[in-house]
Amino acid sequence: MSGRARLLLVAASGLLCVSLCRAAPDFAGARASDDARYAADRVVVATDNKGLPFAIVDKKDARIYVFEPAGRLIGASPVLLGSAPGDDAAVDIANRTPGSSLAPAERTTPAGRFASTPGHNDKGEAIVWVDYDAALAIHRLRPAPAQERRVERLASATPDEHRISLGCIVVPVDFYEAVVGPSLGSRRGVVYVLPESRSVRDLFDVVELSLGTD
Repeated sequence: MSGRARLLLVAASGLLCVSLCRAAPDFAGARASDDARYAADRVVVATDNKGLPFAIVDKKDARIYVFEPAGRLIGASPVLLGSAPGDDAAVDIANRTPGSSLAPAERTTPAGRFASTPGHNDKGEAIVWVDYDAALAIHRLRPAPAQERRVERLASATPDEHRISLGCIVVPVDFYEAVVGPSLGSRRGVVYVLPESRSVRDLFDVVELSLGTD
């Protein structure tokens, strides 16, 4: 075997060890789709979250999973999402007023990898900014017109029933206070919103593993 071949074999073995020796994400028995599990595996194996708490939002299943930096699940919950399907934010949303200016087809929850930060909305309520410029946040369930049936939608087993927000990721009050607030609401984090119109692999197609790094 040539010296170059040996080096390639050693490098390949090292990459395999990096992949296998890191602990797999722990869903703690929570129900999760194949897409959510794939995403969590990729985050943990590549340490893509850079030592920060992270969340995976599975739009197809209308659920959120919040993890400690090492990949242990803190909690999972159903969510409410943008009323319109789609993986892109409305054009020029940073210069528009969410709500009155958004057409029904523009009320999407955009997919992607986002650096989240704790913050407050214009009413002083503590929220987690997923994408400040796009006015995308994780926040508690708020009072809403009765015809929107938001409480019932959160409890529904049908993902399409969870489409009602302007685009934000809405969670039950108790879940925000017990899980989101103490983790993503207290420090920077990473939020992965999985796509619904393309493969989840699109979010992770450029992940690189480096020997000896975490």
